[in-house]
Amino acid sequence: MAGPRLPAEVDRAAFDQAGFAFPIPVLDPEATDRYLKRYLEFRERHGPRLQSLPPNQHWQIHSDTHFAFRWIDELTREPAVLDAVERILGPDILVWNTAWFVKMPGDKTFVSLHQDGAYWGLEPMEVLTAWVALTPATPENGCMRVLPGTHRRPALPQSDTFHPDNALSRGQEIAVPVDESAAIDMALAPGQMSMHHLWIVHGSRANQTSVPRIGLAIRYVSPRVRHSSGNRPWAMLVRGQDTWGHFHLTDRPDGNDGYAGEGFHGDIQRRVHEAIAQARQASG
Repeated sequence: MAGPRLPAEVDRAAFDQAGFAFPIPVLDPEATDRYLKRYLEFRERHGPRLQSLPPNQHWQIHSDTHFAFRWIDELTREPAVLDAVERILGPDILVWNTAWFVKMPGDKTFVSLHQDGAYWGLEPMEVLTAWVALTPATPENGCMRVLPGTHRRPALPQSDTFHPDNALSRGQEIAVPVDESAAIDMALAPGQMSMHHLWIVHGSRANQTSVPRIGLAIRYVSPRVRHSSGNRPWAMLVRGQDTWGHFHLTDRPDGNDGYAGEGFHGDIQRRVHEAIAQARQASG
């Protein structure tokens, strides 16, 4: 079966200018339903821990799961997803990080306006986030919002709020006024994807509906990228080859058993967060 057809506007020049692209069809209905079922089973398995943690600590369950669970690894390798990413990053592609961003009906969780480049410590900026929707993502249930062109301006100062309802681990937010009226809602249907630049200002509001908003953010990088800490972060090669050696490449996970945050997955999470902390210290 032929994969979803990519819209013509998904190209490097358009992405460089705007800092984002959407909507991009990447999953057919059968695949979308299959991945959604898998996530809901995953969520039920980890339900007690998720309920015991504030939203800004859900990363302990929801981040870097592609290293430990085969079905999530498979989602990061979907051909139509990688075809779109290749148009921006080229033929050699690594997955550095994944994060589930989930807002159940009536969920107060939000994501403050921020720039990922301020704390990831990755350079050069051959990095993008692909956000794959497994349910509808609308302005009403908290879809992602971006401020076009902000990736081409000087970096903005950010502060840590540690707001308990903020999905970001430290509640990072832009510390100066920004024109939110210029924001674009990147609404997606199930099976569609958006892509955005490392430095674009973005965030999302709370879910005010009875419809869950479930999606996976996949952080793809070119093998040319390195970490400012000097360490070799963990990553997985999903297309092409890596001749640079800036990342420690891991094997694909064997299965779908186990619990997030434990064993190998827990070790990966600690290494990722230690590297980010080192990068923040190095940047002052």
